[in-house]
Amino acid sequence: MTREQGVWPSDLPQLVEPMASQLRFLLEADRLKSVIRGSRIADGSRRENSAEHSWHIALFALVLARHAVGRVDVLRVISMLLIHDLVEIDCGDTPLFDEAAAANQAAREAVAARRLVSLLPATQAAEFLALWHEFEAAVTTDARFAKSLDRLQPILLNHAVGGGT
Repeated sequence: MTREQGVWPSDLPQLVEPMASQLRFLLEADRLKSVIRGSRIADGSRRENSAEHSWHIALFALVLARHAVGRVDVLRVISMLLIHDLVEIDCGDTPLFDEAAAANQAAREAVAARRLVSLLPATQAAEFLALWHEFEAAVTTDARFAKSLDRLQPILLNHAVGGGT
């Protein structure tokens, strides 16, 4: 067998381990479905979970990108939105109005972000952590747009259910 014909047996460890790490990360990310947020879904029947919130704000980015102040890279915005709430697996959701939890939120979430991305191969972990930090800092146009969508979605849901969350 030549290199052009396929993978050499000696190549398998370099191919398998990164994917195994990525699959472990994805299974860990599945835990986001169990984190219940304060916002109710638009029909008011129940509270949303953080995975639903992440999907919804990613869709917001796709739909509302043309309304951003300045040009945004939609894939980069969606990437930030999908990554930024993963810390809730370890920390839970911290509502904007919870001043006690907000006092140490940044420190708790930084620890969680490092733990979660450490499940990935090193290069990908560094990329994801950089996106998480960019979102948190909200300095770039992409991050400011992403953060604004993250703030808009709960307000829109609260309005849809007549308030009270």
